[in-house]
Amino acid sequence: MATANAAIKVTNLSFPPTRTPQNTPANAAPISSRAQQPGVTSIKEEDMERAAGALFASNPALVSMMQAKLGSLVGRSSGYIESLPASVRRRVAGLKGVQKEHSKLEAEFQEEVLQLEKKYFAKFTPLYETRAQIVNGASEPTEEQVKVGETKDEEDEEEATKEEEVNKDAGTDVKGIPEFWLSAMKNQISLAEMITDRDEAALKHITDIRMEYLDRPGFRLIFEFEENEYFTNKTITKTYFYQEENGYGGDFIYDHAEGDKIDWKQGKDLTVRVESKKQRNKNTKQTRVVKKTVPTESFFNFFDPPKPPTDEDDATSDIEERLELDYQLGEDIKEKLIPRAIDWFTGEALQYENIEDFEEGDFEDEDDEEDDDLSDDRDEDEESDDEVI
Repeated sequence: MATANAAIKVTNLSFPPTRTPQNTPANAAPISSRAQQPGVTSIKEEDMERAAGALFASNPALVSMMQAKLGSLVGRSSGYIESLPASVRRRVAGLKGVQKEHSKLEAEFQEEVLQLEKKYFAKFTPLYETRAQIVNGASEPTEEQVKVGETKDEEDEEEATKEEEVNKDAGTDVKGIPEFWLSAMKNQISLAEMITDRDEAALKHITDIRMEYLDRPGFRLIFEFEENEYFTNKTITKTYFYQEENGYGGDFIYDHAEGDKIDWKQGKDLTVRVESKKQRNKNTKQTRVVKKTVPTESFFNFFDPPKPPTDEDDATSDIEERLELDYQLGEDIKEKLIPRAIDWFTGEALQYENIEDFEEGDFEDEDDEEDDDLSDDRDEDEESDDEVI
């Protein structure tokens, strides 16, 4: 009989580990007592995007592999249609035939819409010509035009506020409406973002902005300038071309844009800036100033649109975004600025803009912008002393 204090021999038993779901580690990773396990509500979308961006940036081969894989899947059948009985497949083919008839009608619809636009554009043109004459001081508006223009709409009467004190100066020595198009463009949000302080001195010489339709699908924007100190062009145009074949649903598909070459006068090119750098010879200690021109932001880059990628090139997201932005700017000028230039000049058109289309980050306080400009100016004024042999 064993005593109470006798040693009990314990056999070293080994049990197989408990089965765990696939991709779940058998041993739990250590979690700090103060750490919060990430969940859907605690992981920010921008953090996920940043992590994904870093992953793709460091693994270009992975990006290429994914693009190739996704490209190979486009248009590939899942096998479902082939698995249907012959009678059902016949009906599916019949519906596809019906859809093609629908697509033909959609293409006809888009073509008729275009012809209708051209018809009314011809009616708008005399009004645009009258506007240009008044803006440039070639003629004065009639009494009837002034009377109609001063008549307030019902919405304006409901929202009427105390009128600002008006200028009593008769302005007999003022010709037309000075800086009409520059003011209108600066009130159009998408265009205002492109206009720099240097651009304004040249853009105030715009006498008219108009458009015309092409014989093929597309349109041309025409900027007319008076004589100025920046370039010799009287007109600068930009043409938007659509593809000859309609897309899905009969819509016209944007192809590319071409802009005129600007004949800049000596030292007046607003699309470049001059950088000066002081260099000191290592042996003689003599210094010299080296100047070079580098591209810079300017509205006039609008006339040098990005080139669409060729078949041999990979369509990067940056190029796609620039092409999309460039096309949207052309559409804004064609569909918004030109038809309602006076409303953009007065700022009334802003109340009809869908501000929700712009993210909060797209706007900044003017004071901050001025501080940034001053900081940029200081950076440009700084010169570095580089040692050269």
